Amino acid sequence: MAYDSRMAHQGSPTELARDADKATAQLNRILAGKAFRQADRLKRFLSFIVEETLAGRGERLKEFVVGVEVFGKDNSFDPRNDPIVRVQARRLRSQLSRYYEDEGTDDDLLIELPKGGYAPVFRPLKGAARRSLGPILISRNTVLVRPFADHTTSGDQAPFCRGLTDEIIHAVAGVEGIRLVAGRDEEDDPAEDAQRSRAALMITGSVRQAGARTRITANLIDAANGFYVWSRAMDHSLDDAIAAQEEIARMIADQLKSEVANSTGSRGPVGNLAAFNLYVQGRYHLNQRTEEGLRKAVEFFERAIGESAQYAQAYSGLADAYSLLGHYGVLAPAEVWTKAASNAASAVLQDDRSAEAHTSLAHVKSTQDWDWLGAEREFQRAIALDPRYPTARHWYAVSCLAPLGRLDEACEEMITAQALDPISSIIARDLARVYYYRHDYEAALDACDHTIELNPHFSPAYWMLGLVQEQRGDFDESAAAFQRAIQLSPRSPMMQAALARTLALSGKAAEAVRVLNELEHLAERRYVSPFDLAVLQFALHQSEDGFGWLAKAFHDRSFELISLQVDPRWESLRTNSKFQELLHQLNLPLTGDRDHHQNRSQPR
Repeated sequence: MAYDSRMAHQGSPTELARDADKATAQLNRILAGKAFRQADRLKRFLSFIVEETLAGRGERLKEFVVGVEVFGKDNSFDPRNDPIVRVQARRLRSQLSRYYEDEGTDDDLLIELPKGGYAPVFRPLKGAARRSLGPILISRNTVLVRPFADHTTSGDQAPFCRGLTDEIIHAVAGVEGIRLVAGRDEEDDPAEDAQRSRAALMITGSVRQAGARTRITANLIDAANGFYVWSRAMDHSLDDAIAAQEEIARMIADQLKSEVANSTGSRGPVGNLAAFNLYVQGRYHLNQRTEEGLRKAVEFFERAIGESAQYAQAYSGLADAYSLLGHYGVLAPAEVWTKAASNAASAVLQDDRSAEAHTSLAHVKSTQDWDWLGAEREFQRAIALDPRYPTARHWYAVSCLAPLGRLDEACEEMITAQALDPISSIIARDLARVYYYRHDYEAALDACDHTIELNPHFSPAYWMLGLVQEQRGDFDESAAAFQRAIQLSPRSPMMQAALARTLALSGKAAEAVRVLNELEHLAERRYVSPFDLAVLQFALHQSEDGFGWLAKAFHDRSFELISLQVDPRWESLRTNSKFQELLHQLNLPLTGDRDHHQNRSQPR
């Protein structure tokens, strides 16, 4: 069943009433659940939109109506200035997801609130495949032992399979740090069994026979993605079944020790708390994404390396800091290329099992080298080493998948990164960025609101908000967002250029030209990204100068170039021959028109 106000004319009255009864029953079940027990405002919100939709009034569920009817706003309520409805809609989506990940796993009906609107939709769940973040979010040391399958022709090895499973449980239970879960039944679906058990790794296997020869196969599977981490086949005589079971169980336990130890990674140099503390401070300053913060991050990471010269994560942090100094236009890319690349390589050299190290190397390959195949290989390696490292998924999304036009995958990775680090301002901001690339501007606004809610002083959030409002044609809101970003980061040419572009698009060319002149003078004293100047020149309809600055941006390998194929600001130039010649340098596959762009509006 999928019911919304657009379907009110379909089906018989009896069928519609039955569907509405199912939806109402599901609503009551959700409201009574623990996810909503202490969330009165969200209860009112969900009840109102479900009841209005079932009554055939889903089309009237606009932001203003919800603000007045649910949140008690008066008729002067202006959603442009008060984001309460968007913020609460984001919370409602999150709470519904939490309900269905936990209490609602066996429910028959899904109630969801699609991004970009306030009318819920209803979908049947039985038989539907649902992606769960559970195996990713839980600790890597939770292991499910599934019953071994009897695949012999005679089918008479069930006692041996049961004994082997018991022996594996006994051996694995003795591995330090392992949380062990026993499988329910051989007939259960392994993925569903892992999800119910909240397991990150699964042990499965089978027994086969050919004459006097018995082959036993054991597998270790990553429950989050179904990939085989390890597999081994062994031929044994069953004359001494217990000895065979013990040997196999011991081998699996030894493999698990190695797997769990490697997947957790070393977050600090053994025995050097000073180096670890310096590293943590470096990561803190790095995450502020300000000029001052990035420069401090370099200082702290260098001090950490001074304390421990073999500290892989510190080299990784230093590589990331230098990369971002170039990306944010603080330093010319040419000043940081070698430093970023050499420190990323040093990180991998110090610890090839470090997810941080491989993430840094992948980031260099995508943003500096434009080596997309090599970058994806390194990102996937990092995620395999530590599926819970949020930066690996974050940067995989924005600096690899998004530039390649794989925006649905990018969105999934960003949502996972945010689930792993829900208080990260930059991850929240870049989720908005991916929605922006998808032309899903309402969802992007929600994500911007959430970012600002997390950190009202985070200037990159206001920069992103300005870009989204600009594409929606709301230039006053766009300018206000960029002005706030400039207040928070007054030394950022990127913020000033963004404001000037909006002024140009809104007909205030003289003001935009004044800012352009100031930026060109500033470029004589410090680095100003030619990419930002190019964006502004095109908004002023000065195409020749715009292409000149864009060519300079390619020479500098400016970070923002990697998103030329998906950034809405460049939509009108995509068929231009000069633009295509420059784009070819990125080594990107041409994506053409993308069906996954949602809520398409006239690009600006």
